[in-house]
This record gives sequence, C-alpha cells and structure tokens, in this order.
Amino acid sequence: MPTPQATTADATIIRRVLAGDVNAFALIVDRYHARCLRVATHLLGDSDDAEDAVQDAFVRAYRHLGSYRPRDVGVDNAGGESGGDGAFGAWLLRILVNQCRTRSARMSRYARFDAEPSEQIEGGAAEPTAATDHEAAERRTDLAQALALLSPEHREAVVLRFADELSYDEMASITGVGVSALKMRVQRACTRLRALLAEHLHA
Repeated sequence: MPTPQATTADATIIRRVLAGDVNAFALIVDRYHARCLRVATHLLGDSDDAEDAVQDAFVRAYRHLGSYRPRDVGVDNAGGESGGDGAFGAWLLRILVNQCRTRSARMSRYARFDAEPSEQIEGGAAEPTAATDHEAAERRTDLAQALALLSPEHREAVVLRFADELSYDEMASITGVGVSALKMRVQRACTRLRALLAEHLHA
C-alpha cells in the first residue's frame, strides 16, 4: 500500500506521532490518501462522499493511534520491521471500510451515477482524446453503474479483492468476515456483474 517514495516505515512514523510529533501524521496521510480515496469512491460511488469518509477515517485513526496493535490485524508484513506497513495499512482500511458502511447506511441510495467516480474505477484516467479512449471511458462508466447495483456486501468484497488487490486473509482481517464467506461473496458479485454488463451490452 505505501507509495514507492515512502522510505520511512509506518511503525517509525507512528512512534514519532505517539511521542508528540503530531505533524508526522501528515506523512501517513500523504502515503495512504490516494489508495483510501480510490477504495472509498468504489464503495460509495460519489467522490465527495468518498473524500469525507477518507477524512473521517484519518481523524479516527489519529485519535485511536495509541490502540493500534499489529497483532490484532492479522496481516503478515512482507519484509521490514515487525508491525510494518502491511499491518498498519490493513488497520487503516478497516477503519475506512467501517466509515463507508456507516455512510452508506445513511444514504438514500448507496451510489450515485456520475462521470467522476467512474473515471476512478481503474485508478483514474485522462479525458478521452480518441475513439479507443472514449470506449474505455464508457466501459468504466458501465462498470461503475454495475457496481452500484450490487448489494453493499458484494460490492465491498469485489472492490477489496480486485480494485485494492487484497488477499482473502487481508480482506477477512479488514471486514471481520470469514474467508469462505468472502470467496462466496466475490463469486456471486462477479456473476452478477457479468450479467449486468451483458444486459447493458445487449440493451
């Protein structure tokens, strides 16, 4: 999850924040903001709602940073020091997913269709300048609309699995749902997405 230029381990930054260097938390925000925003946009379907959810998640993470325990996340840290970037990223995503769940429960519709979120389905794209770019933009719009028609549970599972490229173990630690149930959700979500996209193609 960290960006390539992020050379300071999360655990080091966290220790600085807890020691009183509150400005160091900006490094965490810079490191994780883009990915958190992408996930939240996929889940909520609206860029403004997503940004609000991300900001709320960072505020909550800051307030509860002292309670962060890598062993509670259940994600192995590939390389680096114990309790490193993989574990903290999963902990932050858990907070973000919970924020998105809370927001979605308050929305009259779980997602709204507009151009901006659809452009972020695959990490963002420039405005189409040729026929092939236009077709790609249309496919992203179709996918965004199909995602919005999934149940919240299925949408959450497929976004974490494919958009955020998490393993099922990582997904389980973030969502609190068992691996077997998550696999079933992803399978059903993919089946539903294929059907929705096929309906649109032949409409």
